[in-house]
Amino acid sequence: MGLEAAFADEPAFVPYLAAGDPNYEDSLAYVEALAAGGADAIELGLPFSEPIAEGTTIQNAIVRPLVCMTYYNLIYQYGSSEGPRDFVARSADVGIEGFVVPDLPAEEAGPLRDACDEFGLDLVFIVAPTTTTERLERMREQVSGYVYVQARLGVTGARDDVDDATEESLARIADWDVPKAVGFGIKTGDHAERIVSAGADGVIVGSALVDIVAEGYENGDSTEAVAGRLEALARELKEGALRGTQERPQPERT
Repeated sequence: MGLEAAFADEPAFVPYLAAGDPNYEDSLAYVEALAAGGADAIELGLPFSEPIAEGTTIQNAIVRPLVCMTYYNLIYQYGSSEGPRDFVARSADVGIEGFVVPDLPAEEAGPLRDACDEFGLDLVFIVAPTTTTERLERMREQVSGYVYVQARLGVTGARDDVDDATEESLARIADWDVPKAVGFGIKTGDHAERIVSAGADGVIVGSALVDIVAEGYENGDSTEAVAGRLEALARELKEGALRGTQERPQPERT
């Protein structure tokens, strides 16, 4: 279906969980709970030894479109030959529809872009507040599916507020012809509402959800209890995103 389809009719809620956290069976139940709560696409993180974008919450964690979020060395080294093609081919076989690769510069993304084109997968780039205009242009030439807009500087992690830089970041890429999804620090329905009202096409939430999984594991909670909390927060975030569309400025009638 392609990742852009997840943004076609309404603002998308894109949650993140670490694949296999805390084990395969529970992880599968948690992904299903997020889908039941309204997820439009789901990012699945694959563990890596040097997670440069994730804060401590996600470092410790280590039917919808599935996006693989991981680091380039894992993609490059997979399979019988060096390069990303084997990983992309296998990902396509198991139903992955796109990639987010935080440590891959746009200048070096050609081989992965080519492999994604060959197997019909999307390649998502992260736009940070500090991304230069020159790099933005390179990203624009290669991005597909959606663009991941980093709402604040630093690493991922749930916050109690939403950074005012979000609107500025969205304005820089307003004329890109792919959906814009904002992440980093979103943890409540009110956050999601504000992000979408600022012009985002969707919200990406990771740490707030991973925290629920971690706390449930530490407390010995049942899979069903943790899944219920995940579904409830997913529903709150999706509903907040939907409210945000109602607060956008309406175009003037002529």
